[in-house]
Amino acid sequence: MYPGAYVATTPDKAAVIVAETGAVVTFAELEANSIRIARVLHELGLRRGDNLAVLATNNIQVFDIYWAAMRSGVYLTMVNWHLTAPEGAYIVEDCDAKIVIVDSALPELAGTLADLIPANVIRLSFGGELEGYASLDAAAALESDVPLPDQPRGADMLYSSGTTGRPKGIKPALPDRQIQDAGDQMTVMNQTAWGVTDSDVYLSPAPLYHAAPLRTCASVQALGGTVVVMNRFNEEKALEYIEKYRVTYSQWVPTMFVRMLKLPQETRERYDISSLRLAVHAAAPCPVDVKRRMIEWWGPILDEYYSSTELNGMTIVHSDEWLRKPGTVGRAALGVLHICGENGEDLPVGEVGTLYFERDALPFNYHNAPEKTREAQHPEHPTWTTTGDVGYVDEDGYLFLTDRKSFMIISGGVNIYPQEIENALIEHPSVLDAAVIGVPDDEMGEIVMAVVEPVPGLEADDALRDELLDHLRGQIAKYKLPKRLVFSTDLPRTPTGKLVKGTLRARYSDNAGAR
Repeated sequence: MYPGAYVATTPDKAAVIVAETGAVVTFAELEANSIRIARVLHELGLRRGDNLAVLATNNIQVFDIYWAAMRSGVYLTMVNWHLTAPEGAYIVEDCDAKIVIVDSALPELAGTLADLIPANVIRLSFGGELEGYASLDAAAALESDVPLPDQPRGADMLYSSGTTGRPKGIKPALPDRQIQDAGDQMTVMNQTAWGVTDSDVYLSPAPLYHAAPLRTCASVQALGGTVVVMNRFNEEKALEYIEKYRVTYSQWVPTMFVRMLKLPQETRERYDISSLRLAVHAAAPCPVDVKRRMIEWWGPILDEYYSSTELNGMTIVHSDEWLRKPGTVGRAALGVLHICGENGEDLPVGEVGTLYFERDALPFNYHNAPEKTREAQHPEHPTWTTTGDVGYVDEDGYLFLTDRKSFMIISGGVNIYPQEIENALIEHPSVLDAAVIGVPDDEMGEIVMAVVEPVPGLEADDALRDELLDHLRGQIAKYKLPKRLVFSTDLPRTPTGKLVKGTLRARYSDNAGAR
């Protein structure tokens, strides 16, 4: 299943719509555009198994490029455009990209990136001209829209940060089939678990460089449905677009629910959302009260799933089940769920342990990081893998999460790893020691807090705080910056030098606003 399958029957149907403007790309246009780009990639030497990196805003041309990659047998790496140029360049180089395509809406990032990536990487831009980049649009306009004779199915290779703070590429095996052949895992999941058909209209309020929005949009298009893409999330606009486009299917993170619930009652009641049959949420824990209020407002149409970019497994819970078991993230829908102890043994019902999903084969490898792949595997069962989350199952097989990856912070549905921020702080000459933790926040779920021990003799004041935050701004992406920075002279460490972050969380969670 892929969008080109619908050209013969519904060529003029919208495959994607820009929510803000109403601009449309039809299925016929998406098919022709992706074929032309595939031909450009082929002429530039890209072959099956090679990698293509893309930095783009929520521009609908992303789907032309996505499907060009999928019909070329290559790996597509979407790079978060909010990263700094050095962070983005690291991913472009690490994924072994032969070509990088950059949105013309990102001229500053593109300019710096061009100087940082290897000289042999081909640089293309779309949507306009960029200095140092050849025009993908101009090249594609010269190509035929007749498909290449061989169209092997490609795959995404997205990046997820590791506990060291360095992102790691999640590399699945390439499918052994052509673009028109059925078998895509996410498309099948959308069809079987959520009943997605060609009559669905899907609203995507999230960045397309994230795994869930990208994969779900592609799955809806593969099933003949229409995707409505927001440039950025706005709580009232989201409701407006549900009404305007008669949206039937949508996907959210809990922070979006919080912001919509904070709208005045009269604003929430202004919009007709009766077309919405399914609202899926994931990416971060949803507070029980928030989810209960959303079900009261939207009805029992909320489905939650727990998974990861690795897609090594998945659980799903429907509203009626969740109301019986508040807080659960559901039962296994992909893979066999195991809760294991420290030595890898299966634990009984109700006991807390590490989550593993059992599959018939190893579902992924971490690119250029075999040691990370081994760490994700069960010590005795190589096809059981974990992303480090902790929880338990009840007597009915429902999963409850009790912790997340050891130190990871989830803020507004975005994963943030403290080590990278800690390393940047330690580099500052005024810092003796530093720890970064997540503390609870009503809107974001968690916010980033830095706890800094200054060099003896320095005054821990607002001037030093501002200096440290300015120091961080030059090294890490904006969304990773601490929302709070406090000073301490007694950071808790074990005799082996490890930070005892549980103690820090307990110390500051009830005082997140302290400066």
